This record gives sequence, structure tokens and C-alpha cells, in this order.
Amino acid sequence: MQILNTVSDLRAVVKAWRKAGDTIAFVPTMGNLHAGHIDLVNKAKASADRVVVSIFVNPTQFGVGEDFLTYPRTEQADQEQLLGVGTDALFLPAVTDIFSSDAATAITVSGISERYCGAFRPGHFSGVATVVCKLFNIVQPDKALFGLKDFQQLTVIKTMVRDLNIPVDIIPVETVREDSGLALSSRNGYLSVAEKQVAPELNRVLRVAKDAILAGQLSIAEIEQQALATLEKFGFKSDYFSVCRSQDLTAATLEDKEIVILAAAKLGKTRLIDNIYFSKGV
Repeated sequence: MQILNTVSDLRAVVKAWRKAGDTIAFVPTMGNLHAGHIDLVNKAKASADRVVVSIFVNPTQFGVGEDFLTYPRTEQADQEQLLGVGTDALFLPAVTDIFSSDAATAITVSGISERYCGAFRPGHFSGVATVVCKLFNIVQPDKALFGLKDFQQLTVIKTMVRDLNIPVDIIPVETVREDSGLALSSRNGYLSVAEKQVAPELNRVLRVAKDAILAGQLSIAEIEQQALATLEKFGFKSDYFSVCRSQDLTAATLEDKEIVILAAAKLGKTRLIDNIYFSKGV
């Protein structure tokens, strides 16, 4: 596995691969890798000749008072995991390699970025869209793989790629979960032992809401209100619990067929997100 720290070094390696006719898959991460990340890498390896993984804790997607400085950084362990699954190249840049001190350009995906997590984390998705666009320009992959756990982030990136005609195929990958149903996340390490026992309730409440929608006996508003009340009972402080159209993340009605339920809630000091998406059929 080649470890590359500068844009010029990475581009030189990618240029050689291109000359050899290799296809390239890309997995962008912020490190502190877990089984979900490794699943992305394995699926990337199955889809292309070469795999590039980036580890970059992007300061522009963290808001004031968020955990940029304390975000878990485990570079040595991450490198060992990536080497173990046959990653071809690890891009490990410094902030100054990605953002110049006088950078004046940012990308905003209007509408989608302003709802749900975007409403509670102003500027977050602009930071995500900008760094992902920059990484796509640096790596120039044929494919890029993203987990479905952050469904809104995935939708923002897919919209950006479409609108800017970026020649990369976005491949969504199912969320990897613990046996309890808790979605794997680098931030799960913030949970106390007691909180770790409660955290799977977020996914359970999502599944209950799905069943209620399919049953069709309650309104969307009633389903959302019941879910919020249940989460509060378990000690969560919810940011939102929203039933949406999966195509554009606007509010869903019982007549809509393609549904995603998005949820974000704090348990103690840890902010958890999850979702469940499904089709109601014909």
C-alpha cells in the first residue's frame, strides 16, 4: 500500500494507473476506521482495479463547539486495517494540502443541505460538498463509495455530482450494524457503557415507524410524534425524526411510495444519526 501525503504524489500514481488502463474506486473517510469503512473498501476492490482511500478530518464540516479537535484520530491502526484488506493507496494529506489559506470557493447544494442535519449544523453540508468535490478532482476516480447511514449526505453528494457533471459513479453501500442494530459510527466510541445499551433503540423506533407507515392507520404526523415521544422516554434528545420522500428528502405523505425515515438524536453528549428506507410497492 502506497501512503501519499501530497496532491502531486497522488496524481502521479493515479496517472500511472490510468496509463496502464486501470479503473479506480475511491473511499473518502475521516479515519478512525471501523467495519463499515472496511466493507466500503472491500466493495471498492470488487468494483475496480485500484482502490484509493483518503483519511482527512475536514475542518470545514465542523461547526462552532463541535468535536473537530477531539475527533478520534487513529492513523496507525487505520493504516494496518487498510493494508490488511489490500488497499492500493492511502491519501493522507494535511489541511494545508487541501485548503489554501486564502481559499475563496465553497460549494453549496441548495435546499437539501438546509434541512434535517443541515438545520442543526449550519454550513456542515457545504463543508462536505466542497471537500468531496476537491477530493474527486484530486483522485479523479471512476467510482466512489459511500455508506447509506448518512442518507442526507449521500443525497447531497449525488446531487452535486449530477449538477456539476462530475464524471464519477456514486455507489451507495448498506449500513453495517452491530448485532443490536446500532449503526457503526466513529462517534460510537463517545458512548458510555450504559448509553451503548440504550443507543440501539434509535434503530428500533425507526423500524416501528416503518411498520406503522405500511399499516396506514396513522398519519405521518402521528407516527413522527409517537417516535419522538418514545425516544424521549429512553433519554434521547431528538433533533428530528422525519418521514421523507427518498427521491428529494421533502416531507412524505401516505400516498408516496419511496420513503426514507431520517432521525438524529443526542444520547448524552453523543449525536447519533440513522435512517430506514423502503418502498411501499404498487
